[in-house]
Amino acid sequence: MTRYVAIRIGQAALVLWAAFTLSFILLQAMPGDAVLIKFLNPEFGLSADQIRDIRAAYAVDSNLLVQYGNTLANFLRGDFGYSLQAGVPVSAQLATNLPPTLRLAGLGFTAAVTLAVLIAFLSSTAPFAWLRNAMQAIPSLFISIPVFWLAIMLIQIFSFRLRLVSVINPGPWESLALPVATLAVPIAAPLAQILIRSIDEIRTRPFIAVARAKGASETRLLVRHVARNALLPALTIAGVLFGELLAGAVVTETVFGLNGIGGLTEKAVGNQDLSVLQAIVVISAAAFVTINLAVDLAYPLLDPRLRTQSAE
Repeated sequence: MTRYVAIRIGQAALVLWAAFTLSFILLQAMPGDAVLIKFLNPEFGLSADQIRDIRAAYAVDSNLLVQYGNTLANFLRGDFGYSLQAGVPVSAQLATNLPPTLRLAGLGFTAAVTLAVLIAFLSSTAPFAWLRNAMQAIPSLFISIPVFWLAIMLIQIFSFRLRLVSVINPGPWESLALPVATLAVPIAAPLAQILIRSIDEIRTRPFIAVARAKGASETRLLVRHVARNALLPALTIAGVLFGELLAGAVVTETVFGLNGIGGLTEKAVGNQDLSVLQAIVVISAAAFVTINLAVDLAYPLLDPRLRTQSAE
């Protein structure tokens, strides 16, 4: 088990290094110059020598390998550099903008899991065939809905038409209702599909027939035998979907005007603030890797067969 954990942690570290390296290369290849975008403005009244001093202070003209080595060493120490546009440490900006995004992503993921389980449960236990068929068709519909379109439609219906959610000075929880729903719908769809297929497959296994022959009720079969065995495929897709959840949170925050990583990313892209963009990419990759690492480590705990295979 120790060797299994060490291998997974090593793979996670390799993915993080690859994400950092690729993002550094792509950001450096971007056209334009962030220093000139900010300081080559007549209103600042800076001379050419002063702009050169600023470029030297930010080390934007140094060798790319030197920049890469310095940036990597700083990231390993937890130093993400300074924002060129804001003039403050990037870590300070992340400390302000990251918690709202994490809160939105956490609530969205919880709502998505709840919705997916409800759809899968109704598709298997609903008393009417038309209701079961409708529940099985809902995930395909949810997947086909673009996030930005869903956000706009929710605002149009619940804010402008029904006037249930205020768009002007909403409360702290009221402001999260529509963004959470926007995130939950597309994430719940593939999770519900996996659960439905897994439940249908597990129901055909011989041990289910044996348990039913022993007098187990359908509810007991579903909760104790079917759901437990259908959890593993759903757990895998849930780890992957969390990465998509972070990307969806950026789009959702932009549409709803929330002060999170989405708004910070939008401003950094417009201003070519490379330090901020590099930090956001690495933080997002770290979150994705951490969730998938947790899923990998939870697998042997949920399935004894995997513990046996790891030992062998």
